[in-house]
Amino acid sequence: MAHGVDVYTEFQMPSADELVVEYAPLVKRIAHHMVSRMPESVQTDDLIQSGMIGLLEAAAKYDASKGASFETYAGIRIRGSMLDEIRRGDWVPRSVHRNVRSVAKAMREVEIKLGRDASDREIAEEMGVTLTAYYDILKDATGSKLFSFEDLPSPDSAAYDPNTPDPLDQIQKKHFQQELARAISTLPEREQLVLSLYYDDELNLKEIGEVLGVSESRVSQIHTQAALRLRSRLSDWTSKD
Repeated sequence: MAHGVDVYTEFQMPSADELVVEYAPLVKRIAHHMVSRMPESVQTDDLIQSGMIGLLEAAAKYDASKGASFETYAGIRIRGSMLDEIRRGDWVPRSVHRNVRSVAKAMREVEIKLGRDASDREIAEEMGVTLTAYYDILKDATGSKLFSFEDLPSPDSAAYDPNTPDPLDQIQKKHFQQELARAISTLPEREQLVLSLYYDDELNLKEIGEVLGVSESRVSQIHTQAALRLRSRLSDWTSKD
């Protein structure tokens, strides 16, 4: 398998069937990486199956003249198919979604009122629940589809797709990415650090806990709270959820 520069841009492209056989290990690699960051109810085999569909579509639609390597293009299609599978199998009760909306609303109202980041206790008080109950809500929300960071397109993803959608849709995605980056930069320092260690450095929750000197469950709370705070600050974009 080629890495970096795609040798197929210089020589005759193999058939779609040959591409599928050669890049099948990529599907497994992405599936194992993804499942390690998902709740136990998400099964590796299900992700592999959906990822193979993405690979088949990539092999059929790939256009080397667009400039992206097949591996890069296929990776985007594979991840997209896996995320579709995860979305179809929503395991989260409606009560959790209601609580998630309540937390985001409380955060927004406290921060508007105080003009600064809302603390855990202030959010709990705004919701009319104890701090313990608030942490229980965060625990229940962990892994639910509060805000899917991995579902966001990469800055250059439009260039990789030969079937580029409506240009207005691409502009909207770009604006959303810009707003997301801005919102992340406004998070409390510890929440920014957890997101960076998790998404950029790809550490798991236990490893992040060791870095911060806190428990794995506390890291999970911080991660979920960061997602909810972003949901609150991007309410104009996420209100349809």
